[in-house]
This record gives sequence, C-alpha cells and structure tokens, in this order.
Amino acid sequence: MGSKSSRSRRYTEEFKRDAVALVHSSGKTVTEVARDIGVSAEGLRNWVKQDTIDRRRGRRAS
Repeated sequence: MGSKSSRSRRYTEEFKRDAVALVHSSGKTVTEVARDIGVSAEGLRNWVKQDTIDRRRGRRAS
C-alpha cells in the first residue's frame, strides 16, 4: 500500500497566492475552492492560515 504523502505535490508560491485570493474573493468555502482547483481542502486551509499570519506580520507581498 502506498501512503498518501508519497503522492504529495509541490505548488508554486504564485499558485498558492492565487488560491488564497480566490478563497477571499469568491464567496465560496475553502472546501469548495479546493475542489474547484484540485487541491486538498486541508492544504488550502493551511495556505489561508499562513497568509493570515503573514499579513499580521506585514509580510504580504502584494
């Protein structure tokens, strides 16, 4: 049996930024956006959480 983690993907920072922006602008839930763009809801939730932390620290790039 293969583990799910052995199939994990790496996404560019640009892709992550765009995905987070879509969550904020679409009015959809994280789960809906994740399904739409083909990523795990848990992964997208983590990106949104990290974006929130970065914004509080003033590290937002755009």
